[in-house]
Amino acid sequence: MTSTQQNSDVSSKKQSPKKSPPLQPPQRQSHQPGTQQAMTPEPITIRENYRGSDKLKGKTALITGGDSGIGRAVAVHFAREGANVAFVYLEEEDDALETQRLIQQEGRRALTLRGDCGSKAFCLNAVKETIQQFGTLDILVNNAGEQHMQTQLEDISEQQLRDTFNTNIFGYFFMTQAALPHMKQGGSIINTGSVTSFKGNPVLIDYSATKGAIQAFTVSLAKSVGERGIRVNEVAPGPIWTPLIPASFPADKVAEFGSDTLMKRPGQPAELGPVYVMLAAEDSSYITGQIIHVNGGGYSGV
Repeated sequence: MTSTQQNSDVSSKKQSPKKSPPLQPPQRQSHQPGTQQAMTPEPITIRENYRGSDKLKGKTALITGGDSGIGRAVAVHFAREGANVAFVYLEEEDDALETQRLIQQEGRRALTLRGDCGSKAFCLNAVKETIQQFGTLDILVNNAGEQHMQTQLEDISEQQLRDTFNTNIFGYFFMTQAALPHMKQGGSIINTGSVTSFKGNPVLIDYSATKGAIQAFTVSLAKSVGERGIRVNEVAPGPIWTPLIPASFPADKVAEFGSDTLMKRPGQPAELGPVYVMLAAEDSSYITGQIIHVNGGGYSGV
């Protein structure tokens, strides 16, 4: 072997890229919205050193999709800040019971509401039960969502399209319509959007479209109810480690989920909870019609 050949072999070996280790074990769940207790590792709901300071004392919050992921984190943060919490879940009983336990562990009252927030009748009943249980409704968090990966637009069925819009935007409309008559000056509505409404996603076209609708809904609603003293804002998460991820993507994609952010990892629900607290509390008394990005640098705005 010539020295040239040897150098060429060494050079090719040096240039061979090393495969990055998975950020989390490959895993897959077969149905949505997915189960938190089945995830490895399980998402972090709240930091151990997070200290509440009664920012929401005496308040009542209603959260959709509150049984796991971001919704659970918001529920527990709100409870630690002194709020009683009603939350909606679709069917994950074990996750809902755990969220209920975590709220009660904070010394607050919890109300579980099983049903589909894409149903206007259910939304009306959920608000009615919340008022009956707690007497007031001060904070509404529209958070429930679903997404289905499809590589081509033509593969999105009519049923998938209708289901995604029904959960992700119709549910926001219906729950807000039910809640507004009971909300007073100082009330706060917080919508969960997504980084996809800004940067798009080629395999989540219908989901991204609903998140764009939520963005427009947030800004328009803020203008509509501003004179009533009710604030409306949106949190737009990037890749967050929730049950929806293994319930949406193939196991190999789940393993590298979050690697395309500047922080090279997915975010934890615990990293969003304080943002929702800020938007629900008087700390944000002069903030409305805004979108708060929490994405680990996954979207730079350009």
